[in-house]
Amino acid sequence: MIGFLVFGLVVGALARLIKPGKQNLSLVATLLLGVVGSLIGGVVAKFFGTGDFFELNILGAVVAIIAAVLLIGVAEGASGGRRRSVR
Repeated sequence: MIGFLVFGLVVGALARLIKPGKQNLSLVATLLLGVVGSLIGGVVAKFFGTGDFFELNILGAVVAIIAAVLLIGVAEGASGGRRRSVR
């Protein structure tokens, strides 16, 4: 389970590096989005039969990073309206 959280943090950090622009996400939000991305990657890898849900494999890792990038975009879009300042 600790390995899953560490991998989720790595996935979240990689997703933030890949996504252009500045993201206003905390470390906890990065971890949560990375873990959710890892869960999605595990489900996809299991669906295609390339590995078990908690098994680290290439397809699951790639899908996890792509899912985390998309989730960061959704999180920014959801919180973007609330964080804008009037100038």
